[in-house]
Amino acid sequence: MSECCGCGKVVDVAAMQAEQRRVLRIVLAINLATFVMMVFAAWYSRSSSVLSGGLDNLGDALTYALSLAVVGASRQAKARVSLLKGLLILGAAIAVGVQICWRLWNPTVPLFEGMGIAAVLNLGANYLCLRLLSPYRQGDVNLASAWECARNDIYEGFALIGATALVWMFGAGWPDLLIAIALLILFLRSASRVLGASLRELRTAVGTSRPAA
Repeated sequence: MSECCGCGKVVDVAAMQAEQRRVLRIVLAINLATFVMMVFAAWYSRSSSVLSGGLDNLGDALTYALSLAVVGASRQAKARVSLLKGLLILGAAIAVGVQICWRLWNPTVPLFEGMGIAAVLNLGANYLCLRLLSPYRQGDVNLASAWECARNDIYEGFALIGATALVWMFGAGWPDLLIAIALLILFLRSASRVLGASLRELRTAVGTSRPAA
């Protein structure tokens, strides 16, 4: 009977890991497709905030790929990958900061039509990813950090829609830059949160793996 219980647990864990991999593959594909769409839209509309969103989608795709690679791995391995995810978010923030500086030196008024279409499609894709990842937002540091990225994308989606409306209302480029700066702050805050949680998890995992004296 105990063997049956043990087998049942193994089957349950295997099924859970298979479901996690399936979800991560779906959100990875969504983010890669959204990245391509957002970069094209940013080029067409000359929008810093849309390009920021596109870079974030690329970072998320890399994050989901890393999450997929360590499903079923040790707690320590997951913590290390989560740390790398935090560094990727930080890298996206740096890229956004550089792009903002370039746009300040080369001001332009974005095309709000292109911004608006991209923003709505991006928000819809991000909402789908968040729904898919929501059941895994607690417990596992690997999936929790992936959910953190998806939640940031929802804020980003509404921010892009707000930027579109303000560019249309004022006929100026400053709302686009303002939202890009807000996204930069969001990325920095998220990177800090993910890195902090990952370091704590890594210290705990290393501590529990050491043999007792």
